[in-house]
Parts: sequence; C-alpha cells; structure tokens
Amino acid sequence: MDNHAIVETLEEIATLLELSGENPFKVRAYANGARALETLTEDLDTLIAQGKLKGHQGIGQGLADAITQLRQEGKLAFLEELRASLPPGLMEILKIPGLGPKKVRALWQLLEITDLAKLTEACESGRVAELKGFGAKTQANILDGIKNREAYGRRHLWIAVEPIVTEVLAGLRALPEVERAEAAGSFRRARETVGDLDFLVASEKPGPVMSWFVAQAGIQEVTAHGETKSSVRFTSGLQADLRVVPAEQFFFALHHFTGSKDHNVQMRHRALGRGLSMSEWGLTAKDPSAKAPGAKNEEEVFKALGLKWIPPELREGQGEIEAAEHNALPELITYEDLRGCFHNHTLASDGRASLEQMTAAAEAMGWEYFSIADHSKSSAYANGLDEVRLRAQIKEIKALNDSKLFKVHVLTGSEVDILKDGSLDYDDAMLAQLDVVVASVHASMSLDEDAMTARIIRALENPRVHILGHLTGRLLLERESYKVNIAKVVDCAAANGKCIELNANPKRLDMDWSHWRRAAEKGVLCAINPDAHRTEQFGFVRTGTLQARKGWLSKAQVLNAKPLKELLSWLRR
Repeated sequence: MDNHAIVETLEEIATLLELSGENPFKVRAYANGARALETLTEDLDTLIAQGKLKGHQGIGQGLADAITQLRQEGKLAFLEELRASLPPGLMEILKIPGLGPKKVRALWQLLEITDLAKLTEACESGRVAELKGFGAKTQANILDGIKNREAYGRRHLWIAVEPIVTEVLAGLRALPEVERAEAAGSFRRARETVGDLDFLVASEKPGPVMSWFVAQAGIQEVTAHGETKSSVRFTSGLQADLRVVPAEQFFFALHHFTGSKDHNVQMRHRALGRGLSMSEWGLTAKDPSAKAPGAKNEEEVFKALGLKWIPPELREGQGEIEAAEHNALPELITYEDLRGCFHNHTLASDGRASLEQMTAAAEAMGWEYFSIADHSKSSAYANGLDEVRLRAQIKEIKALNDSKLFKVHVLTGSEVDILKDGSLDYDDAMLAQLDVVVASVHASMSLDEDAMTARIIRALENPRVHILGHLTGRLLLERESYKVNIAKVVDCAAANGKCIELNANPKRLDMDWSHWRRAAEKGVLCAINPDAHRTEQFGFVRTGTLQARKGWLSKAQVLNAKPLKELLSWLRR
C-alpha cells in the first residue's frame, strides 16, 4: 500500500474509533499519524527497515506497527474488525454536510439511527430536533442534505469519470474492427458534472465491438446489448452507452451526441433554412434531386451549414451558432497558456507539502511564478496564520527567491477570510506587505442574499484585495452555493478592477462557467487557481482551463496567462 492509501486508511480508523466512542487520545493518535505520514519527507521503507518509524513525529509503537503492516501487506485485521463492529450505514450518514462522527454517534446511540432511511424518518418526525446539540435548524439542514445527496447520486464529477473514459477509449481503439472511437455527451462538452457517458465508434463490424464493451472490467450490470447500441453500468453507478455507426455517419453522430438539446435544435433549424434535414445520421436534402453534403471530419459538418467549427465546450445553445456564423468565436484559452497560479496552501496552514516542495512542483509544471495563499487567522480549523507567522512566511519566501534554488518566482500571498461584516481578517498594513491577496468566505454562510452580497462587495472595495476566491462557496455534489447575487458581485469586481477566481478544485469549479462570458465582457479578469493543498493538485488547473473555455474565455482574459513582468504591473496598480 502506498503512502497516500495508508494516510486514508489511518484517517478512516480515526473516524471509526470516534464513532465507536473510543478514547479521544487514541483517535488523535491515528489522526496525527495520518498527518505525520502526509508530510513525511524521508523514504518510508527506509524508516521501517532501520526501525526508525517509531518516535518519528510522535508515532508510537502501535501506530508504527500498523503503518508497517499496511505498507507490507496492504491490510490490517484491526481495521476489518472495527468496520464489522459498526453499522455500515453510519459511513453514508457521515457524508451528509454538517454531520461529523460525534453527531452521527449521538444519532446512533440515542435514536438507533443506522442508515439514511432511518435518519430521514427521524427528521421528518421531529425527533432529531429534540436532541441536545441539534435543534430545528440542524434537522432541516440534514433533510436538505439527504435530498441533495439523492439528486447528486445520479451525477459524477467530470474528473472522476475521466479515467474511465480514457480506459474505455483505449480499449475500443485497440480493437481491429474499430476505425474511430470518441467520447461525446456532457463529458466532451466539459460539464462540471456528468450524468452518464456516451461513446461512439465507426465500424463495419459492430458485433465484436459490442461484445468487448459489455464484457470489460468494472461493469456491475449490462442493461442493454444490441447490434449497434449497448448500455452498461459500472460499479460506481455510472452508466455508459455505446453506439456503432458506419464511417460516413460518424461525424454527424459525434456532433449530435456531443451537443446539448438547445444546440442541436438550433442546428436542425438552421439546416431546414438551407433546404436540409439534419439528424444524427447525416444531412438529407429536402429536394430529392439534390445531393446533401457528407462529412469527413467535424469541421465539414459545420461548414455544410455555413459555420466555423465550434469547440465542443461551447455547444450549449447559448449564442455559439450566431458567433460561428459571423466568425466571432473567441480563440479559447489553453492549458499551455498558463504561466502560474495564485491560490495554494502549504504545511503552514492546512496544506500537505512544504514551501520548498510546492515550489519544486510549480517549477516542474513549467511555470514562471506561483503564489502561496495560506489561510488567515480566523480559519483556526485550517491552522490559519496570525500576523507573526505570516511575516515570518514572507521572509521565508524572500529568502527562497534570493537563494536562486528555483527558477520559478514565488509570490507572497494569503487567502484572507472575508468576515461576516465584509471586513478582512488582516488590517491594511499587513495586506500591503503581500504580493497577492485572495479574499474568500469560509464562515457564516447562512446569511440571506442581500447580506452576503453586501459582505462580498465590501471586501472587493478594499484596495488591497486582488482576487475574489470561490465566489459561491459551493461543493459540487455535496453542498449548494450560499445565497449571493452573482451579477452584482461581478459588477462590483468590474468597477473596482478586481479579478475573480475560477477555483479549479474539481469539487468547486467556482465561479461557474455560465457567468464568465458576462464577466469578461465587463472587463473582469479570471484567475484559474488550483486551490492546491498537495503538489499533485497543481494539475487541477487543467480542469479549470476546460471550465474557462466553456465560459468563452481567451488567453487575454486570464490573469495567470500573463508573463511575470506584466502580472507584477497589474498587481501593483
């Protein structure tokens, strides 16, 4: 078992122990052990071989033995016994926002709630509200969380299904009967969440292709197995459909199964205006004596209707057809255009890598610059920095830059809490010492829309703020956005020359793609930020770039596509 998997296992043990009512010191031992292993810079195998794991960052003998067994055998009998001792439904209840191990244990012990069905019944009957530490508001929030979870269960994060898409396409393309294979649907359009997958294959021999598709690994159920269409459900619950068409129909079908309903309706209407009927199988001339054009690629599908090719991300029926007709489509931002990013955390707050490790990883990305933005002091849960620690970090970053150990330039910064009244967590004198100030809401998220909007606007009016972080606070498939008037916030950002973040964490992707076209038209710049807490999370900017493309953004409209000299000029305006 690798380090990351061991960390997750130790965290699970800590959670299960807390659910069991175990001694808090034992719970903390496993939680602290996970933290120690996350930040381990030495080679784990070497520490085990030399008998030096015990005592390392406070790791005791029992924990050292557990880590060693997980590393060498990949399993732990203690964990299996712990899992078996608890109702399995408790782990599902833990996924409801606002319910931690202590509250879940209280529900279990006091109301005998062991699954979501019993929790729903207890909330609807009012019994949960009567418990000490809960109340009517918590009960209502739990019911909302259950309702949302049921809806969320039908969708999947884009990044979560990408490995499946990659694997299925690789398998299809390796078949001798397959001429072409592509993914279509909402995945190809880069929607932030995906309901199901659509695969398309060009082949004259669909039988073997279908046989491979329904027999691949990871399938829980085959829901259809036909000559040219099959459907399967993976163990994750994700459904996937495969259609096989002749080569001459492939690009028409690819266009059809990629576009949204609105996009396809508009394209069919346009075809009718040109004397053509359009379907997934191709174009047909209404005049029997006329010949309808075919397509050897997707560009020719659009050309047949007098249009420039429209990137898949834009095919939502929101003005892309008119723009293509007038040659007014933007040259969309690409992943390769990015020069760096601004919102990243280190061990100083709740990150999992040191300043030097994050810097080395940023340099490996080929970036010109990046900024550290650890949490501010009010985010105590995230070990936020007070002024003394922040000043020390500023000196540390300056020393690292002066050392010339890395080519990438490290910017000083902070993710500063926007307090309930809209003031910031540091005073202006402290903020003035930073290269980059990212202002974000992390608490008091239940304000009404007017109060939340006024709160954020006040923060944006502070001249020391450069970037507004994760505007709506949403967590995809987990937590709804707080109430805020996005249009007013965008207008304020435009009026004050502020940048708005596109938080590229796959669970956030916030501000949503649907608002970026208007924001860019008003002159608001976008910062595609990974909100990285680990070095590997720098890669989140790739997903963020897809969302920026979906929002019609070009390189000129993205702050972190600017070279360092131009960026510094913008920051120091």
